[in-house]
Amino acid sequence: MLRGALKFIHHEASGGIVLLAAAALALLLANSELAGLYGALLDTHLSVRIGELALDKNLLHWINDGLMAIFFFHVGLEIKRELVEGELSTLKQAALPAVGALGGMVVPALVYYAVNAGDADALKGWAIPTATDIAFAVGVLALIGSRIPPALKIFLLALAIIDDLGAIIIIALFYTANLSAVALALAGVGIAVLAILNRRGVTSTAAYVLTGMFVWLCVLESGVHATLAGVATALAIPLTPVDNGGGLKAPQSIAARLQEGLHPWVNFAVLPAFAFANAGVSLTGLTLASMASPIPLGIALGLLVGKPVGVFVFARGAIALGLGARPEGASWLQLFGVAVLAGVGFTMSLFIGMLAFPEPERAVEVRIGVLMGSICAAVLGYLILSNARPLPVSTRP
Repeated sequence: MLRGALKFIHHEASGGIVLLAAAALALLLANSELAGLYGALLDTHLSVRIGELALDKNLLHWINDGLMAIFFFHVGLEIKRELVEGELSTLKQAALPAVGALGGMVVPALVYYAVNAGDADALKGWAIPTATDIAFAVGVLALIGSRIPPALKIFLLALAIIDDLGAIIIIALFYTANLSAVALALAGVGIAVLAILNRRGVTSTAAYVLTGMFVWLCVLESGVHATLAGVATALAIPLTPVDNGGGLKAPQSIAARLQEGLHPWVNFAVLPAFAFANAGVSLTGLTLASMASPIPLGIALGLLVGKPVGVFVFARGAIALGLGARPEGASWLQLFGVAVLAGVGFTMSLFIGMLAFPEPERAVEVRIGVLMGSICAAVLGYLILSNARPLPVSTRP
């Protein structure tokens, strides 16, 4: 049993499966006799007090402001590693996924805008369909197995990472509340301390984590969304390998150790908790008319139509202009199938939707749109990639 559990945990599709199960459980509870208990659980208040300083939030806010900061910290570590020494470390490697990601953000936003034009309040959600859920998209890709050329998987991973970076920038620029200058200044001091620690080559994980927690607390009180503190902290973590004391393992950097250690916690605890807390929407009274209302329709079409069109057209344009090469061994149909998978927004789309529309009635519309678009994109992407034949590895576009 233990061996089977470990095998499941290390399977590429496992994170997406657990995420889907958590979302399905939330939907089931929200539409059962336990709906009241589900709502009461999320509204349970938890307090942390240190002297005169006290934080009192309900469970939903602790998950969205606290646990998701860990997710963004993990994403920040991945972005830094790829930019410094990975698939995004050179202009040639980064060009194709970067251009594809740009199209995958611009076109869905335009689709959403077209559907919601004339409603200034609804237009606040323009960024919701611009995101890609790495865990879900890679999970679907893993279910297809060896029929997917490795270069195409790398393209999707790089595109999703750049997508996350774009989402982080969007959150920072467009989804902030009233700002507190004092809290922001203190957060700036914390970030400066992180930079000094990095500059001086400090290798104490505790020093970075404790300073990062201080930054998180300041950002939480500043009006900027607290999850951005996770990214800021991650970017300060050193990538220089540190000797582990002469053990059998090769020296690892602090960033690599943290990323490796956090990976299972993020995949099997943080993201499922977020899905469980945010995917529970009552379907009572749900009709085709309500599903086709502007906000959910704009989100769903943005993910299912805007994302694939944006990613594929921009990527193909980049290839035609010589900015990048088609992933080795991948056919045009496979590239399009991956572009469709990029429309699985789920986690990040729900997160941006929560920031854009904190009102309960709007939140329901966001969840319906994200679920419709993401599920359809996952199914359609799987069907396309399952039936598409790869080119021989030696074939070049």
